[in-house]
Amino acid sequence: MRDKDRYWDCLDQAMDASHGGRTEEALAWLDEALKAHPGGAEAHNGRGEILWEAGKVEEALYEFDRAIAADPKFITAHLNRAELLIEGFNDYEQAMEHCDRLLAGSEDLPRLDRGVEAELYYLKSKSLFYVDDLEGALFLVRRALKAGGEQGVYRAFEGQLLFELGRFEEARSQLERSMALDPESAHAIYHFALVAERLGESDAAAGAFATADALEPENYPQPTEVDMETFERSAAEALENLPRSIREYVENVPLLIEDFPAEDLIRGENVSPQILGIFIGIPRTEAGVTEPTEDMDRVILFKKNLEKVCRDRSDLIEQIQVTVKHEIGHYLGLDEEDLERLGLA
Repeated sequence: MRDKDRYWDCLDQAMDASHGGRTEEALAWLDEALKAHPGGAEAHNGRGEILWEAGKVEEALYEFDRAIAADPKFITAHLNRAELLIEGFNDYEQAMEHCDRLLAGSEDLPRLDRGVEAELYYLKSKSLFYVDDLEGALFLVRRALKAGGEQGVYRAFEGQLLFELGRFEEARSQLERSMALDPESAHAIYHFALVAERLGESDAAAGAFATADALEPENYPQPTEVDMETFERSAAEALENLPRSIREYVENVPLLIEDFPAEDLIRGENVSPQILGIFIGIPRTEAGVTEPTEDMDRVILFKKNLEKVCRDRSDLIEQIQVTVKHEIGHYLGLDEEDLERLGLA
């Protein structure tokens, strides 16, 4: 009994230290807890959460696995493991398998309440989003809402998915609902700004971009805007900086600049509304000598999107250069692996 009391007391001390930002002290208390109860699932899970926060994802996953081995019905460790696979390892298939196993249920796994069921649907939805199954992700986040009720984070993700699908009016409605539930959600506010921008509501977009930046400047900086002359000059310089042998191949390929991808491009080509640039046409490696083309080969840069991914003017100019080279690479028949190897991904 004394060991059990000691275990829970150490966990309380660890929680206090963690909440106070005293990470090393928290880990020391968790070590003490495990001395009192070596199979303590809560202590292993706590270690995993702290290590994850510190960026030590391999060690964190090991601790979550130990927590689950110690107590297969400890749902918090299961949820942490699934989320870490998504956010820390980009292992979306394994994350989905883990969620499916929990949703299917068995005697040796946790019994799910509606809230946990909703969270599993949401985590699986995020995995589908990352593997570009937007419709599947939308279906599952709506199941999460049905199971768990109105949750700001679920509504925001629904709005984000609708935005990515080019369904801007629907996205706005869901993001407004999310912001009503959580007025300080930078994620929801930023995506509302994206939608307002696409709907031509420039004042609303500017205000929302500024608010998101104020809440989370590291994740949602305000767009870095430049005039069209500066943008065009940077794009032209990118072409001029190509090796002469490549310039000869692309001298007849127009380089166009638009604010955003058109809705028919988003839906017809299944591209993100936030895409930075695109090559449209037939790569040189696939085009026959006499083969007619329905559309003129062209590279398009999307000015507003490029401005949103850069923190300052020099960063923007560099990103314009990279994007031009990336899309010219597609025209020359290079795939994403080739471009990544050349530093143009």
